[in-house]
Amino acid sequence: MTSDPFETLGLPRRFDLDPALVRRAWLRASGSLHPDRAGGDALDEADVARLSARLNGARRTLDDPERRADALLALLGGPAKGADQSLPDGFLMEMMRVREELESAAGDPARLAELERWAGEQREGFIGRVGALFDGCSESPDAGALASIRMELNAWRYIERMLEQIHPAPDATAR
Repeated sequence: MTSDPFETLGLPRRFDLDPALVRRAWLRASGSLHPDRAGGDALDEADVARLSARLNGARRTLDDPERRADALLALLGGPAKGADQSLPDGFLMEMMRVREELESAAGDPARLAELERWAGEQREGFIGRVGALFDGCSESPDAGALASIRMELNAWRYIERMLEQIHPAPDATAR
């Protein structure tokens, strides 16, 4: 059994996957589990549930650019989140400043919207930089290239946390 979401859905290992391509691959793979399509190779319920969960997990990973980048980095042999927590120079100080602004903007919808726009622009910048870094990687990238990708992903995660703080998930407030 593989934990490669690209292989699970039969897609190439690349960062710049079209969401429609991911959806089609997921539908094709999920449809093959249906008893009417499986024919004589019908699987038992437990196997179908296990394979469905694997397909759904692969789709969740590949649908989300940050998760997709993390998965691709791991498959290329890059450092894991916990193994390398490096950040670009000055990034942490900038995030501390922006976090203070976010805290002081509570109750000010216009300022929150401005900070949300800023974070969205930052997210798009990280997507572009990470995509370019992956495009520059060979089949066997060197450790420096992989470390650069990890550093961008670490910083990107801070931006995602900020956006989550601005718009918490409905179930996150119930905890």
